[in-house]
Amino acid sequence: MQAKVTFKGKLPLVGVNDKGHKTRFDATMDFSGPAKYASPMDTVLEALGGCSMMDIIVILKKKRKELILLEADLDAERSEEHPKVFTAIHLKYRLKSPDCTLAEFEKTVTLSMEKYCSVAAMLRGSGCRITWSTELV
Repeated sequence: MQAKVTFKGKLPLVGVNDKGHKTRFDATMDFSGPAKYASPMDTVLEALGGCSMMDIIVILKKKRKELILLEADLDAERSEEHPKVFTAIHLKYRLKSPDCTLAEFEKTVTLSMEKYCSVAAMLRGSGCRITWSTELV
């Protein structure tokens, strides 16, 4: 895996991965106005949601479950001192499916978070406490 991040005199930074996909990073370093793009830490938080949701989708599709909607709200806490790492993250997953029970959904989310999601594993390795809840809608 490879990537390149470039700064051309002003924000945003532009990252390009080895597949050619671009990500823009921004911050309000001079406080002149709101950032136009996500900060690097925003993208880490979003990556946790995306990584686990990809697992959940694959697992439920293998079980032949119909997914109408899957979403996650993420709430994170960061340390006060630099580096301001994530110390705790809670994910609230919601699933709309005509044929998936809450127990099946909970088991699938747990499997993702404890076994498959590499972003969750990285964050836990840095000392971040990750919790989650599930509900059917």
